[in-house]
Amino acid sequence: MAGHSQFKNIMRRKGAQDAKKGKILTKVGREIISACKTGSSDPASNPRLRAAIQWAREENMTRDRIEAAIKRGSGNVDSDNFEPIRYEGYGAGGVAVIIQTLTDNRNRTAPEMRSIFSKFGGAMGETGSVSFMFDYIGRISYPLAIATADGMLETAIDVGADNCETDEANHIVTCTLEQFAHVRDGLEKRFGAPESAKMIWQPKNTIVVNEEQAQNLLKMIDTFDDNDDVQEVFSNFEIPDNVMQKLSA
Repeated sequence: MAGHSQFKNIMRRKGAQDAKKGKILTKVGREIISACKTGSSDPASNPRLRAAIQWAREENMTRDRIEAAIKRGSGNVDSDNFEPIRYEGYGAGGVAVIIQTLTDNRNRTAPEMRSIFSKFGGAMGETGSVSFMFDYIGRISYPLAIATADGMLETAIDVGADNCETDEANHIVTCTLEQFAHVRDGLEKRFGAPESAKMIWQPKNTIVVNEEQAQNLLKMIDTFDDNDDVQEVFSNFEIPDNVMQKLSA
């Protein structure tokens, strides 16, 4: 399964159960706190905070909880200091995996990440060991009803995006890291707030996996995702449709 639209990225967050939803909101809160600590508490002048608030809205975080996280991050309330750390490694079938974390204790997080890789037959590498196989880009999505495919593409290019592709569910706009804030703001002025706006690791190429490898990789990613320190997981594997049908049955 290669994840979002044509990029086939794995960014799995499941909120069906209360426990899962609680974990997601904890991750969102950490991102808001960290964004405030590294910049302004004003979303208008802090692109990272603005993206974090957008994520919070996607996950239906309450306004009070968002404001409380901003206060913690801006120093008005005591809070932990969360450090962003990226871990990289390989899973079954030589698949590349990137884990982005926010942790208040790297001495705890690193062994946990290494243990998960090992549990599923993978291996954690050094920073940079797999990220060269990805591009770090901005990804902004809008529902189909907002505009026609041609209209969205034209506007996206006008505001500095690299591309816009339309699938069965969304318009997907992509841009460079440097243009992300400018493109997002330009699209918001024209179409309103997006469904999603974030930076992602897009694989340059994907690896097709078999059923056994797919099961192993999906379990590994779920285990990473269950860890409180993990914010997002990206990979470059692709599950063929016939295998996905078996897994979904």
